[in-house]
Order: sequence, then C-alpha cells, then structure tokens
Amino acid sequence: MTGKPESIIQWLFMQDRDKTFEIKEQKKKRSLSQNSYAWELITNIGNELRKSKEEVYLQMLKDYGQREVVSMLSSINPTGYFKYYEEIGTGMVNDKEFTHYHIFKGSSEYDSKEMSIFIDGIVQEAQQLGIETLTPDEITRMRLV
Repeated sequence: MTGKPESIIQWLFMQDRDKTFEIKEQKKKRSLSQNSYAWELITNIGNELRKSKEEVYLQMLKDYGQREVVSMLSSINPTGYFKYYEEIGTGMVNDKEFTHYHIFKGSSEYDSKEMSIFIDGIVQEAQQLGIETLTPDEITRMRLV
C-alpha cells in the first residue's frame, strides 16, 4: 500500500493485529531518460578512452556512486554476494581475519536524487574529455520526465 500517513494509519487499524508490517518512504525512482543518458555518456567516454563501457561504468560507480563498507571473513569469496565491490583492507577480530570491502550499488537501484549525483559526475568526466553533453537546463528537464 502507498499513501499519505493518515490513510496508511487508517488502513493499518483495520488490519489483523497479529500481522507485522513494514513502512518505508516512497522515493521517486530514476527516470529511463536519465538511465539512457548515463549509458550514452559512459559509452562515449569508453570510446574516447578505448575502454569498455563496463570498465567505465565501474569507475563511475566508484567515483560518483553510492557505496557501503562491508566486512566478511577473509575465507569467504564476495563474488557470490556482491556484483560491484573492491577490497579496502583487512583486520583481525577474535583471531579471525576479516576483509573489508566497498560495496557499490548499481545505478538501476538508484532513486532520482542518487541518479542525479551520478549523472553530474559522468557529465563532468565527459566534459573534461571534450565530449559534448546536454546543457544544464536540458539535464534539469530530463530529471523531471
């Protein structure tokens, strides 16, 4: 269910008291035009640098994306758990070695604000390479679509 607090509260009062519910803020998702534009720029940057778009995408995630720090026993391979990550160090806890990772959230999981930050960084990178980008007004309009 989605709605304003008053309607959600009224709905909750009509539910079975033995059930458990999770309530979270609904955030505006990134637009498809934002996603298309990000990939267009990533592809152009890759062509300019002679790198694959996947390599450029991962670098953009590292430079401008959302990340968390996660620690795992060093004996565990993170590949089965995370798609985008990089090792940042190790440490010992109770005689067990842990490896610390930056875990990067893929852009498909971004809300509109996170995607705007991501695109701003990609635009900056493209401009530094002399790649033509949309004007700030065009980018603002794209975010509203």
